[in-house]
Amino acid sequence: DAISRLEVMVLMAGMDMPLAAIREHIASSIDFIVQQTRLSDGRRVISSIVEIGGLESGIIKSQEIFKFQRGPQSGFYGLGIMPEKFERLREEGVQIDIEHFNQHTKAVSSTAQVLH
Repeated sequence: DAISRLEVMVLMAGMDMPLAAIREHIASSIDFIVQQTRLSDGRRVISSIVEIGGLESGIIKSQEIFKFQRGPQSGFYGLGIMPEKFERLREEGVQIDIEHFNQHTKAVSSTAQVLH
């Protein structure tokens, strides 16, 4: 949804660019999309982290790597997907515990702790 909104905003801004070029710019300039949701009690939580993985056949590739799950065991869980950009993040000095990415493993008690 966020990617579609970006495409529409560029088109509405009067930019004379074909959709393929807009998608190429978006895919090359965004690494991750972080979605925030308001819960029924008014708290805001990060509900999803999606990695943007470039362009393939004119479509922006994306994969969800973390998701907030509601219920008795509510929390921020890894989906068993290792981001393609993981090694690049480590090379740039970002310390990430690889265990956070395990499927159905509660990543952290606070989303701010995912990246040290």
